[in-house]
Amino acid sequence: MRVYAIGDIHGHLDKLKAVHALIEADRTRTGDSDALVVHVGDLVDRGPDSAGVLGYLAKGVAQGKPWVILKGNHDRMMRRFLEPDRLRDPSRPDLHWLQPNIGGRSTLESYGIDTDPARGKEAIHRDARAAVPDAHVTLLDGMAIHHMMPGLFFVHAGVRPGVGFADQVEDDLVWIREPFLSDPRDHGRLVVHGHSPVAAATHYGNRLNIDSAAAYGGPLSAVVIEDEGLSVSLLTETGRSPLVPVHAAIG
Repeated sequence: MRVYAIGDIHGHLDKLKAVHALIEADRTRTGDSDALVVHVGDLVDRGPDSAGVLGYLAKGVAQGKPWVILKGNHDRMMRRFLEPDRLRDPSRPDLHWLQPNIGGRSTLESYGIDTDPARGKEAIHRDARAAVPDAHVTLLDGMAIHHMMPGLFFVHAGVRPGVGFADQVEDDLVWIREPFLSDPRDHGRLVVHGHSPVAAATHYGNRLNIDSAAAYGGPLSAVVIEDEGLSVSLLTETGRSPLVPVHAAIG
C-alpha cells in the first residue's frame, strides 16, 4: 500500500505545484500511477494565491485525479463567510475570518476583491459571493473531514484522545490541538495531520505532523506512506528522506 499526503497549503500555489511534481517523480520511480494523494486541509488564507490553489485542486478533482481534499478550519471559515448571512465558526465565535491574524483578506484579495476595512464587512461579503466561482464553492462543500485507510487516519487537526474514530466530531477534527498533541498513547492507527505548525514534518510514533509552516515562510511538505504506516518518507528534490519516529518529542 502506498499513499501520499500534503500538508497545510495556505494559499501557496507555487509550493503546491512543486510538491505535486515531487509526487509525480516518485510515482515514476515506483511505477505507481494510481496511489492516492491526501491534502490535509487549510488550502486557503495567509498566502498570496488561495484562488489559484482552489482552482488548481478543483480542476484536478474534476479530471478524476486520485486526490482526497480534507477540510481545515480555515477552509471552513471561508465557506461559512460565503453563506448568504456570513457566519462565524461555531467552535471559535471569537474569531472573524477577516481579522488580520486569520488571513481571510489575503484570500479575498487573490480574487481581486478590495478588502479595505473602510468599505465595511457587508460590502466585502457581497463582492466575495459574486467573485468566488461556483467550482471553488463546490470544492469547499465537497471536502471530507477525515480519510481512513488500513493503519492510517488522515485528518486536518487531530483527534480527541480516547474517542473512537467513528465517534469523532468535526469541531475536533478541524480545530483540536490539546490534549491531542501531548497525548503519547497509541490511537489504533497512525494519525496524519497538519494544523499545528512545526519546523519540519515530524513523526511522533502515534501521529505524523506534516504542517511545516508554509503559511509562515516554511516549506510545504509532501510525504509518502507505505506498509500501513510502517514506512514514512519525506519527498525532496533528491528523492526520499525517511522519517524515523521521535517517541520522546511531544508537542
